[in-house]
Amino acid sequence: MDIAAATAKANAWAALFDRLNEANGQRAWSGLDLALGFVGDAGDLMRQVQVAENVRSYPGGREALEHELADCLWSVLMLADRYGVDLAAAFENTTTQLEARVSAELAALEADA
Repeated sequence: MDIAAATAKANAWAALFDRLNEANGQRAWSGLDLALGFVGDAGDLMRQVQVAENVRSYPGGREALEHELADCLWSVLMLADRYGVDLAAAFENTTTQLEARVSAELAALEADA
């Protein structure tokens, strides 16, 4: 699944949650709510990484790790869409810049060695 398809699926999921929230007398999530949810999901992901690294015990195993990674991806896709960020282009630009910076640093270190 590419980023556009994943974003469309994430938006469909968000619309379903918005309907559920409204049916429960709550409001749809704002960008701030999405970001706060992402922070919570990142914490949940860290707990599952600790389980995967055999640092702690917690129920769920591999399935829980996959779930938390998917939750984090959903949040990132929704935030990018909400704020009009072309995530594929941003990723390409960022990785290109990082590759150039790290390559330059390595070249300088290797020239000094």
